[in-house]
Amino acid sequence: MAEIKVPELAESITEGTIAQWLKKPGDYVEKGDFVVELETDKVNVEVISEESGVIQELKAEEGDTVQVGEVIAIVEAGGTATDSATEKPKQQEEPKEAQKQTEAAPAAVETDKKDRPIASPAARKLAREKGIDLSEIPTVDPLGRVRKHDVDSYSNQPKQESKPAKQESKAPIAVQEDNKPVERVRMTRRRQTIAKRLVEVQQTAAMLTTFNEIDMTAVMELRKRKKDAFLAENDVKLGFMSFFTKAVVAALKKYPYVNAEIQGDELVLKKYYDIGMAVSTEEGLVVPVVRDCDRKNFAEIEADILAVAKKARDNKLALSDLQGGTFTITNGGIFGSLLSTPILNGSQVGILGMHTIQTRPVAIDAERMENRPMMYVALSYDHRVIDGKDAVGFLVTVKKLLENPEDLLLQG
Repeated sequence: MAEIKVPELAESITEGTIAQWLKKPGDYVEKGDFVVELETDKVNVEVISEESGVIQELKAEEGDTVQVGEVIAIVEAGGTATDSATEKPKQQEEPKEAQKQTEAAPAAVETDKKDRPIASPAARKLAREKGIDLSEIPTVDPLGRVRKHDVDSYSNQPKQESKPAKQESKAPIAVQEDNKPVERVRMTRRRQTIAKRLVEVQQTAAMLTTFNEIDMTAVMELRKRKKDAFLAENDVKLGFMSFFTKAVVAALKKYPYVNAEIQGDELVLKKYYDIGMAVSTEEGLVVPVVRDCDRKNFAEIEADILAVAKKARDNKLALSDLQGGTFTITNGGIFGSLLSTPILNGSQVGILGMHTIQTRPVAIDAERMENRPMMYVALSYDHRVIDGKDAVGFLVTVKKLLENPEDLLLQG
């Protein structure tokens, strides 16, 4: 017999939730096959079997919280699925003449199992919201797993007439409180963790926010001139994030305490620039990290941002993708936010908030006004580490570099 245990996840993660079993008792697994998907505080992790054999027992159900090192399944090494299946008719003590039906009975059981197909938590959530039966959604995943983009694609197809009874069964159940309709939805582990971490940050850091605005005219004109050649040469689009990332790195070098961390009674001034990029997903906000941004050019940064954002939305981030960031950039502007105060990310002492670009009248000098594409930016910072003067200076540096983007290009 071999045990499948909850693996070591990360230094700060001691437990997870069974998101879904990918195998069931009686299934044969090869060494290295995925058996279960765990939902942790940060990402979902697929756990493999260390032995080839038959799944004998599942020791936890979907939705259960399990600890690192806990045994969650038993594998009979060297067994076969056929051996396991032949035990079931004996337990049912079927008469000999009914043996012909035993071929149909397992098929019926298998159909019941297929009513709950393999799907990511994000896909299940979206399917519930849209009232879609997961078993009807086609997927090209090798394991047959339904992903969120499969649900999106299916929901965008022309609708065929559906059975009213089936749609009614998918409707959310409302609970009456004081004669008012409500719906109770259990928070996912990740949403619970996000809530907990945000409160912890506000309770443990002396957080302040300072604001400025950036005239985006020069960046937009430069981007317009260069975007076609940039795409042809690098096979990636030139966006705004690479400009902001480069400006942030330059400002961090000028104001090193914004790239620091408190550890006990010491300040750790980090001499590397791993920038977290906040990404909104169905399961909540995650912050994958783009490494060594000071050593990368615009194209490399854009490609890395695109890659981690896709992994985040496809729920394929590894724990290593989320660890070790020194500073974070979050862009509420993609949702239309005009102004906000971003909250610090974990142990970091600074986060830059970008916002929507809005055409506003700007005084060019004492005589002239012009309509310019303006963006409000916000720097939230830990006042225990960063003085107001440095915070303002940091933001002014970012502003000046973005209003004169050729300086960023000269820096590489």
